[in-house]
Amino acid sequence: MAGSGRRPEHRGPPELFYDEAEARKYTQNSRVVEIQSQMSERAVELLGLPKDRPCFLLDVGCGSGLSGDYISEEGHYWIGMDISPAMLDVAVEREVEGDLLLADVGHGIPFRPGMFDGCISISAVQWLCNADKKSHSPPKRLYRFFSTLYTALARGSRAVLQLYPENSEQLELITAQAMRAGFTGGMVVDYPNSAKAKKFFLCLFVGACGTLPKGLGTECAAEETHQAKFTNERTRFRNAKGKSVKKSRDWILEKKERRRRQGKEVRADTKYTGRKRRPHF
Repeated sequence: MAGSGRRPEHRGPPELFYDEAEARKYTQNSRVVEIQSQMSERAVELLGLPKDRPCFLLDVGCGSGLSGDYISEEGHYWIGMDISPAMLDVAVEREVEGDLLLADVGHGIPFRPGMFDGCISISAVQWLCNADKKSHSPPKRLYRFFSTLYTALARGSRAVLQLYPENSEQLELITAQAMRAGFTGGMVVDYPNSAKAKKFFLCLFVGACGTLPKGLGTECAAEETHQAKFTNERTRFRNAKGKSVKKSRDWILEKKERRRRQGKEVRADTKYTGRKRRPHF
């Protein structure tokens, strides 16, 4: 389930998408390895771990163990969870140093309370927003994941989850379930003005509320403005039922995205998309 640094195309559940051939191709791609290492480094940095001792970490959606390699290099110990047997088989072949568990995190984190000093996840949590089976309820699966993760983490620790949200609704669903489970914190956005380098890290605190780290590639004031703007737009373009207001920018973007998924030709999004035209006299 671990990410490649590009927005994943959800062509079915991850345990089927990452078959043996895909898992090997993924792990042998030098570009993937480089990006995975960079995102893992950033996630561990955002954990704010003590520098004087090794820590015990959980890697959610560990895949073939690329993010675990960085954790080991930093002198920490880890357990990795993933739903893809093919990915874990590659991790075993690579002789990663962490312990591995085949599991669906949507069923919960099966470890004793307070076991971990922190948790990272690279491009995995957004998979829980998919209803791959009739029995799947994304809000329930997310809440089950976050509530059991909260219990498995030591008080005062953090979880840093890098993800690729498909839209603002998905981002809102994920963060809402995390807060409902007891976490505090919020979204750290690195390079918010870059289409390619922009990265979302959900930084969550267990127990006492910490100070949310600043995103890379932006000044403090700019980051605060960006976060406020994101929140305001999300509220402004919602009606009472939680849907985007008709003819709003969000409504137009969602409609265009649906048409793209249907294979239809759609004009590219620009800063003028959804902007009202001035009246002509």
